[in-house]
Amino acid sequence: MTDRITGAWLADPRTQEVFRILSEAGHQVFAVGGCVRNDLMGLPIGDIDFATDAAPEKTTSLAEGAGFRVVPTGIEHGTVTVLVNGASFEITTFRRDVETDGRRAVVSFSESATEDAHRRDFTMNALYCRANGHVVDPLNGILDIKARRVRFIDDPEQRIREDYLRILRFFRFHALYGDPSRGLDPDGLAACAANSAEIVTISKERIGAEMRKLLGAADPAPSLAAMEAAGVLHRVLVGAGARTVPLLVHFEQTTMTPPDAMRRLVALGGGDPSDALRLSRAEAREVRLMTTHIGSELSPGELGYRLGFDLAKSVFLLQAAIFEQPPEPEKFKAALHGAAAKFPVRAADLSADLTGPALGRRLKELEQIWIRSGFSLTREQLLAR
Repeated sequence: MTDRITGAWLADPRTQEVFRILSEAGHQVFAVGGCVRNDLMGLPIGDIDFATDAAPEKTTSLAEGAGFRVVPTGIEHGTVTVLVNGASFEITTFRRDVETDGRRAVVSFSESATEDAHRRDFTMNALYCRANGHVVDPLNGILDIKARRVRFIDDPEQRIREDYLRILRFFRFHALYGDPSRGLDPDGLAACAANSAEIVTISKERIGAEMRKLLGAADPAPSLAAMEAAGVLHRVLVGAGARTVPLLVHFEQTTMTPPDAMRRLVALGGGDPSDALRLSRAEAREVRLMTTHIGSELSPGELGYRLGFDLAKSVFLLQAAIFEQPPEPEKFKAALHGAAAKFPVRAADLSADLTGPALGRRLKELEQIWIRSGFSLTREQLLAR
């Protein structure tokens, strides 16, 4: 692994323009955080963020002077968003924490990238990149990236007390970037366990967003097991347990099924997560349908017809993980067939003498006959009955 970046995102003229307008005015400016980390790890680049010693008002003035629109997205914390020819960049003034209560911080501005680095969460996020691709690494984050080790900056307890959401971020980052064979950093894990009771102070929206990201990782099982052992998982979802998740992930991989956060959430069990994680209506419906049909007596074909193929497949994978039996390919085929089937009879096809509840009952009777036929009976054959 090199300490120099040559990615296309850095060479992009729009990225370079941000470097130019600040550096030509005599300011320090770095790309920072996730874009640098992911480039070094060979992972896709998401948002491109910048850190600078320029005050937000100065950044705004320089960007607008160059003809770019500026949005004060978090100006009270030193952040503005600059729109450059269709690309958006968050630019934040170097900061240091003055006061924190575990949910929000009072910050003051700084002129030092190193001081700014010390207020971040993990060493692998405290990486700064110059316009020429040279990486500035004040806290040895590159060594932790090489080891795939998620490590809090300085004192883990202090970092967590600054923002208790960092407990969940610790487990999520391990799932995404850590080495599962090494286990989690013991000092970080101990600090998360010691402060787990403070999770109740975090908004459910923030908890839900973090858990979605964790559950959507390629393999969240080691992190979830560590969360359970540390007493964190129970704080997030009462009654949840991680035992079923490793087998579920294994069966997902063997059937080439993409990760799905809601499917993994159902595997955790426990109470209804809709409120605890502030699920959307669509997410809550998916969770409810999967949970309800794990013990369903419907045939695989009817399950596909009722739920659609993707949800039916999720049910089969959950059943396989819970009962510790490999999923049956025949079920997938039957569900796919059922999902594509369309009931050929409509209310208007039935006798005018049938109305109201009687009409509904007759339609359901014919639908069941059609399903039991393997979706093969035609409209004419059904009406002849």
